[in-house]
Amino acid sequence: MGREKETTKVAYTVEQLVAFNPYNPDILPDLENYVSSQTYSLDANLCLLRLYQFEPEKMSSQIVARILVKALMAMPAPDFSLCLFLIPERVQMEEQFKTLIVLSHYLETGRFRQFWDEAAKSRHIVEAVPGFEQAIQGYAIHVLSLTYQRIPRTVLAEAINIEGLSLDKFIEHQVANSGWVVEKSQGRGQLVVLPRTEFNDPALKKNAADSVPLEHITRIFPILS
Repeated sequence: MGREKETTKVAYTVEQLVAFNPYNPDILPDLENYVSSQTYSLDANLCLLRLYQFEPEKMSSQIVARILVKALMAMPAPDFSLCLFLIPERVQMEEQFKTLIVLSHYLETGRFRQFWDEAAKSRHIVEAVPGFEQAIQGYAIHVLSLTYQRIPRTVLAEAINIEGLSLDKFIEHQVANSGWVVEKSQGRGQLVVLPRTEFNDPALKKNAADSVPLEHITRIFPILS
C-alpha cells in the first residue's frame, strides 16, 4: 500500500514577504492581516501602501487609517509623514484622514491639550488600535523631558490627559521605575522632577561637548596642519 504524498505549505514571515515580493499583489491579504494585528512594521506598512497605489480598487480606507494611527503611536519617529506620502491626495481629503493629519500636527508642535480634545471627538478612529493612549502619553513625556527638569503637576496632567487619583498612580509608577522625584513648591503646588539629560540640563550638554574622544582629536590634527 503506497504512502500518500504529504504536501507542506511553506510559511513566510511578513518581513520575508516584503523582502522577496515587495510588488506582488498576492501578498496584500497577508499585509492587511498584519496591520490588523498587535504588531508593527513600518516597512510592511509602506509596502502595503505602495501596493495600494498599483491596485487602487483594492485599497481599504479602514486599513489605511489603522496604518496612520499606528504611525502616530511611533512618534517621534517620522513614520506618519513617510506613510502619508504614499497615500493619494484624494484619499487624504476623506474626513478621517483629515482628522489624523490634524492630530499629527498637534503632536509635532507639542499642542497636547488640543490633541487630546480632538482625539476625544474621534475615538472611533484612534481607539481602533489598542495602546494608542499609552503610546501618545509616552511621546508627551519624551517631549517634556527634552525641555524641562521640573514640571508642574498641572502641566503634566494636561500633556498626558490624566488627572486626580489616576495621575497620582501614574506618578507613583514613574517614581518607582523611571527615576522621577516629586517635590513641593511654595505657591506652585506639586512639582515633578525628571531625570537629568543633556537636553534639559545645559551643564550635562556642555560636559558632553567637552568630552571629545581622543581618537577624534587625532583625526582633526592632520586636517588642520
